[in-house]
Amino acid sequence: MIRIVLPAHPEEHVALAVSPLLECVLSLHVLLGPKHHALHHEWVRRMRSLDPAVRREIETLGFVYRRQIPDMLVPSAEDAPESFEQELERFRGLPPELLLAGLGRPLYDHGGEGAGVFREPGVRATMLERATADGGEPVRAAAALLLARPAEFAERVAGMLERYWREAFAVEWGRIEPLLARSILEAGRLLAAAGIWPVLGRLPAHCRVDTERRELQIDLPHEHMVEVSDENPLVLSPSVFVWPHLRINCDPPWPLAIVYAAPALAREAEPRIPPAELLRILRALADDTRLRVLRLIAERPRTTQELEPLVGLSRAGLSKSLQRLAEAGLVVPRRDGYYVVYTLAPERLDALAAALGRFLEQD
Repeated sequence: MIRIVLPAHPEEHVALAVSPLLECVLSLHVLLGPKHHALHHEWVRRMRSLDPAVRREIETLGFVYRRQIPDMLVPSAEDAPESFEQELERFRGLPPELLLAGLGRPLYDHGGEGAGVFREPGVRATMLERATADGGEPVRAAAALLLARPAEFAERVAGMLERYWREAFAVEWGRIEPLLARSILEAGRLLAAAGIWPVLGRLPAHCRVDTERRELQIDLPHEHMVEVSDENPLVLSPSVFVWPHLRINCDPPWPLAIVYAAPALAREAEPRIPPAELLRILRALADDTRLRVLRLIAERPRTTQELEPLVGLSRAGLSKSLQRLAEAGLVVPRRDGYYVVYTLAPERLDALAAALGRFLEQD
């Protein structure tokens, strides 16, 4: 378990950030394992037109991002927001030891100890064996280059990312950047209004908030306790392509960071109600009697005969109200012998709330 301990006023030590470079690399992880990323199948289909040479290079270098994502890619709490080009330039300028530690970890997890472990012959042999299992001789040769000349290998990765960005991902970043900006704004507002705990409460189920201990507890096979402070702030980074995973870094020298699926992404995946249908539902609700009928059905399924005395309508008037609610999809009629039983459709109400929220948030 990873335990992140927060100070008395944690809001002062939390940063919200997004990274185009990180998102770009996360999208490569999706391309190499599309069956695990159902929300991104449309993106995967679009990438079928990617240049075959670029695709081959993505697969050859895939051991870097197929299972893990290098910790060096998480955004910093101190730096101003950077462009893809600026982030890539910073990546290119990292010392060889840091490059080897970060890019080699997916082949051999050193547990945060750094690149020194890669000097051991047995470790190097294991890394080359795993690389070969990933993709044969081309991948083994790429791993050997990383071990021998980390800076040269990093330049090869950077060159592939530049071409991939130019030919495919720059357009996608233009689409998702506003969505991520909204997620940052929402989290910032929640942080300012209610503090850090409600923000952390929106993380996946295997993340638990213990307010008494002032801890965020994350169920992962990695035993670590880390304290948030001025010197060690927590970076929360919403992402589109991290879904359905959660990426954590708690090993220096990289920032303490949680990369999580942007809440706006979940809303994008929700069933959409077209504007005309939204208006029809709102009209069905714009009546005191129909609202009372809906509330009674929300308590429990009811028949027409049961509803009549409760709402004080004639059978004809009640049938008309129920018909309007059923046409709007808010209640579902079901015949049970002589009776017709009406049941609430809660998923329709959830979709209505989401659709209305999207309409109100439109610029």
